[in-house]
Amino acid sequence: MAISDAMEFFQQSAGRWKSQRTTHHLPFRRAESGSSSIQVESLEAKHPKVIEICKMHEIDPELTIGGAHVTWNGEMEWDREGEEQHSGETVFALIPDEGEPRKGRLLRERGYAEITPVVGRFELDDEDGLVLTTEYDTMSATERFWFAGPNLRLRSSTVTRFGGLNTASFCAETRLTDDEAQADAEKSWQETALYSSLGW
Repeated sequence: MAISDAMEFFQQSAGRWKSQRTTHHLPFRRAESGSSSIQVESLEAKHPKVIEICKMHEIDPELTIGGAHVTWNGEMEWDREGEEQHSGETVFALIPDEGEPRKGRLLRERGYAEITPVVGRFELDDEDGLVLTTEYDTMSATERFWFAGPNLRLRSSTVTRFGGLNTASFCAETRLTDDEAQADAEKSWQETALYSSLGW
């Protein structure tokens, strides 16, 4: 799949995905698996959510080419019941470098490794994979997304803490059909309602 810029990558990613994930905890030499449902909505440059995140980071909204709204709900095998939940949402906005539509700044409402607004970098590499790099106060994260086919997206990520603790993850994400997406959304809603009723 030839992709011209990062906004096209987000547009190609729109839809509901089922993700299977393996995370390697390198200091402990152990790995855990998990799964999640991911909903991706591409957003035009004039969308209120994109404008809002530009203003949050004090960047002129006229510089953005658009972004995405992503929600997710999942679980990992080491989760402690009632204590850990892998769910949330975030908004991205793309600010390409001048004259360089394939790389630039990525504004996040919340980061991949820390739940805080952050500005990272994006770049489409020579194989049209989208690489995101983010520096936080106590760690750094690198993610790479690429398409193995129209409805199969792969993702790898590494998190390096300045104290030396590292994790590496790999995800295989399959785009769901409309019927599968509706069933998956209903299941996620039921699980969310159950957690809320239990006070989790």
